[in-house]
Amino acid sequence: MKEAAFIKQNKSRWEEFEKVMKNQQNVQPDRLAELFLQITDDLSFSRTQYPSSRTTNYLNALASKVHLEIYKNKREDRNRFVTFWKYELPEVMYNTQKPLLYAFIIFMVAGVTGALSTAFDDTFVRLILGDGYVNMTLENIKSGNPTKVYDEMTPFLMFLAITANNIGVSFRVFVFGVFASVGSGFHLFYNGLMVGTFIMFFFMEQQLSHALPVIMLHGTVELSSIVIAGAAGFTMGNSLLFPGTYSRVVSFKAGAVRGLKIVMGLVPFFVLAGFIESFITRYAFMHWTLKTLIIVFSAVLMIYYFVIYPQRLKHHGKF
Repeated sequence: MKEAAFIKQNKSRWEEFEKVMKNQQNVQPDRLAELFLQITDDLSFSRTQYPSSRTTNYLNALASKVHLEIYKNKREDRNRFVTFWKYELPEVMYNTQKPLLYAFIIFMVAGVTGALSTAFDDTFVRLILGDGYVNMTLENIKSGNPTKVYDEMTPFLMFLAITANNIGVSFRVFVFGVFASVGSGFHLFYNGLMVGTFIMFFFMEQQLSHALPVIMLHGTVELSSIVIAGAAGFTMGNSLLFPGTYSRVVSFKAGAVRGLKIVMGLVPFFVLAGFIESFITRYAFMHWTLKTLIIVFSAVLMIYYFVIYPQRLKHHGKF
């Protein structure tokens, strides 16, 4: 590539970097790291193609500025925990609104598909949930406790097993986004299919009014988190598919970091879901008002933190 073409292709981005560096007070450390990654990628190319040019000197000076600012911001590390939850993760979620919407749509379509398939095919529920689980649940229904499965392990062991499984599911949904987002979409669809099948199974057994509130005690946080993990996978996959003005490698690295932040941010929510499922869901016959309170609180928590709060921060110019 001729130097003039290289400059023309990337000039607007470099000018954006200059503006960001002039407004250093509002720049988060991770944003600076992302800028540094992008600049050094351009600098590496320029050094190879135009080693003695003014362009290389300019990029070297710009990279030095970003590096210096990163070094200066190291003293903020002690506040990093608060900053992550208060600003960094919400900023990532604000920029992940479209992938989050796509993930939600895929999950819901899969849920409807699972429900309809179960309604029109007697064998579908066993295909998705397995004969062992279906037979066990039918026995529980006969005994008068359709959701007895949540009361068959000691609470603490159940908490460890469920939390580890849910975190593992979220990481798989995220990591498979590396396959051009298709892998994340597949895992989302499969999980949605299972949920739809599960709900229709209880409906056909005339137990939905009992089972659904019990399931959603923990399911509100758990299923929301899986959808958000899918959005994280899409964020990484789309950065590989659509690098924009960045090189594909730089775009992918930035997308992977953003997606990983989301998945790491979901860990406490999976812990919460595991706690509810292990220590609270087992009390299936608690009063309906308590069930409603837990479900509503969980829904408000997920919607506010991952959707509304990021928009409020953006509206008030916090990022």
